[in-house]
Amino acid sequence: MLKSLTLATVVAFAVAPAAQAAPLGMAQVEQTLRKAGYTQIHEIERDDGLWEADVSRADGRFSEVYVDPKTGEIFDEHGSRALLSTEEVLAKAQSQGLREIHSLERDGATWSLEARNARNQRVDVRLSGYDGRILHSERDGWLD
Repeated sequence: MLKSLTLATVVAFAVAPAAQAAPLGMAQVEQTLRKAGYTQIHEIERDDGLWEADVSRADGRFSEVYVDPKTGEIFDEHGSRALLSTEEVLAKAQSQGLREIHSLERDGATWSLEARNARNQRVDVRLSGYDGRILHSERDGWLD
C-alpha cells in the first residue's frame, strides 16, 4: 500500500508542473508578439492581470493588444476573430455568476466591468472579447 501511495504522489508531482506552467514573462510576451507578426513592440506592461502592449504591424497600423500570461493568447481588436457585442458579453458575464454589472466598457479585444461575484464581493473583471470568458478578476476593496 505504501509503495502505491508513494508512486501516486511521485506521478502527481511529475504531472503538476506541466499542467501549471509558469506565467509568461515580458521577454516571452515580446517573442510571442513577434512570432504573431507584430513588427514593432513599443511598450509592454502588466495591466489587470494581462500583459498590455503597444504594437505596430507590417502595414504600419499601431494598436494596443493584450496577452494572456497563462496561455499566450493575443487579444487584438484588429485581428481576424469576431468580437462579442455588448449584449453577448453581458449574457456571458451573468452566466459566470456575475451580477449587478456596471461600468462595462470595451478595451480593445477585451471587456472590463465592475460587478458582484457569487460571494457577493465587488470585483473588477476583465473578459475575453472573443468568447466572454473571465481572464482576470480582482476584489474591489476589502470593506464591502
